[in-house]
Amino acid sequence: MHPCSKADSRQALRRDTFAPARLAADRAACAPGLRGWLLRWLLRWLTAALLALVAWTAQGQTPRLDAQGVLHVERAQQIASPAPAFPADGTLRAVNLPATWKGGSEGGPGPVWYRIEFDAPPRPPGAAVDGLAADPTLALLMERACGRLVVVLNDVRLQVDGPEVDPSGAVCFQPRLLPLPGAVLRAQANRLDIRIAGLPLSQTTARQRAAGLWPVQIGPYTVLASRHEDQRLWQVTAVQVMALTLLLLGAFVTAMGWHDRRDGSFVFFGLLALGWGLVTLRTASFGNWRLGPESQWLFTSLIAPVAGVAAVFLLRSARWRDRRVDALLLAQCVLMPVSLLLVPREATFGTALFWYTLLGLELMAAGALLGRQVRHQTPEDFGWTGSMLAIGGLLVMVVMATQYGWLPLHTEQVAHLAMSALLLFAAFHLVRTFASALRSAEAARLTMELRVAEATAQIERNFAQLAELRVEQVTEKERKRIAADLHDDLGAKLLTIVHTSESERIANLAREALEEMRLSVRGLTGKPVQVADALADWRAETVARLGQAGIDADWRGPADEVQQRLPARTYVQTTRILREAVSNIIKHSGATHCKVRCGIGADEFVLLIQDNGRGISTEMSGKLDRGQGMYSMKNRAKQMHGQCLVESGPGFGTVIRLTLPLRESSPAAPSTS
Repeated sequence: MHPCSKADSRQALRRDTFAPARLAADRAACAPGLRGWLLRWLLRWLTAALLALVAWTAQGQTPRLDAQGVLHVERAQQIASPAPAFPADGTLRAVNLPATWKGGSEGGPGPVWYRIEFDAPPRPPGAAVDGLAADPTLALLMERACGRLVVVLNDVRLQVDGPEVDPSGAVCFQPRLLPLPGAVLRAQANRLDIRIAGLPLSQTTARQRAAGLWPVQIGPYTVLASRHEDQRLWQVTAVQVMALTLLLLGAFVTAMGWHDRRDGSFVFFGLLALGWGLVTLRTASFGNWRLGPESQWLFTSLIAPVAGVAAVFLLRSARWRDRRVDALLLAQCVLMPVSLLLVPREATFGTALFWYTLLGLELMAAGALLGRQVRHQTPEDFGWTGSMLAIGGLLVMVVMATQYGWLPLHTEQVAHLAMSALLLFAAFHLVRTFASALRSAEAARLTMELRVAEATAQIERNFAQLAELRVEQVTEKERKRIAADLHDDLGAKLLTIVHTSESERIANLAREALEEMRLSVRGLTGKPVQVADALADWRAETVARLGQAGIDADWRGPADEVQQRLPARTYVQTTRILREAVSNIIKHSGATHCKVRCGIGADEFVLLIQDNGRGISTEMSGKLDRGQGMYSMKNRAKQMHGQCLVESGPGFGTVIRLTLPLRESSPAAPSTS
């Protein structure tokens, strides 16, 4: 039978008693696209939640042992007493866990004692349960215990949270794991007394913050430690991660909406995400972060602005605006905190519950208005919007039912996580919608500017090519002119001085200046130099200079014939660096032997110069980079995008390692030295 056939559905309804539930599911399946999927998921979620609630209500309240040897205790004896130990007299009340302390009607205004009597779960030696080795150490796991704790096992105190200076500031949302010492634990008839000092329900702003005890588990420490981590993941870590994500995403959406204020709904949704992130962050305290009554009042008062912003967001999305409604929403943001301050402490919860109900009704009314508006104006979007509004309204009703005590407190945590997930999902959808609209506008603008941009780019490319060609031509011409002037004028004069000078010292200086001028001319011409020719020139000059100074030279180059070429600038700078290094060896090192090694890689040239001189003393090591020679060597290497490293020590000689690229590179700045 096809689920969309109305005739078959009516026949099934007449034949089967349970056909109405299936008929609702079939109608949801007939809904198109995402709407049908969300409605089917919502129906299944509601069915599963109702079945889980019925199972939780019907389960036995006697201690039960699970497959991992863990004893589950869901019933205890309760008495209100400020005594430091469990009171011997008084009327005990049998309560089902979780149990919250409502105040004077349960025996007094003081702290609450819970007594649990149990037999220690069996611990078979050497056995294994579900892959976990048997643990001889037992532990106590409390899913929640809202208040400052005193835990007593068989009249022996195991844990004391501290003095009851501010019971309202107790951590309520973190699971507790406590080892049970074997010396205190008995095989049978154990008495576990738990004293909780906190606020009664009437003095809190939410049911989950009232002093109370959740079901406890007693079993192997390793098993309970794993469960403790799982509970902490969902009760604390997951809430913290979602809250921080909402804060970041809310700030982003607010900034996005503020940048484009034509649609104010983005700003209000960003503020909603920020406010809800702060509210949920309060429920999952970081570590031992305890909040007192002032902070509790502050975070509870924050719910009114968050609900008001949510209502305004829904109304703005429905294109509906009324100044009187805006004024009322603004007024309740002030009236709620003021009323919580003025009412007696015993009426705090009742006042907060009134405001929760009013805010919830406001949100559902605004959501209904938005759904009606979307259904009439944009029916194609109603599936998505209606499903999101239905889920949000359901979560609001779940939270309200939990506060009224109609649903167990476990659903509060699930509802908070689901609401955070819903806001994250909606935020991503809004960002996606905004990005889609922005892309459409950008595409239209780019289409108009495309032809102009192409024409402009072509003109700019042609102009750049012409300008570059012109600069290259002028530069090359000027270089050749300068080189010719140096060679013809200055070179001729220096050569004349070399041949005509009667002073040997002046002739040598002129000869050195002539060599330096020829090197500069070669650099100006810009012609690359074969590496083999450069190595031959460097070797001849270096061996000759060291030989004249009485220093034995050991030069070794590449074994194979090299085909690479050095850029003209690299050749000139390397020649000057090598000359400076040889001059330092001759003048300052006092060496008798110098070793030079040359290496050629795929894209770099390495030159190593090492002597056996006295090295650089400790006093001079700090001035290594301040000397003119060393500084010029390193500066020249840096201009060629290479490096010059100097290593030296007293009595160990000096090593200079020069590494330069073989490819043409644009130097950082031209060198004139």
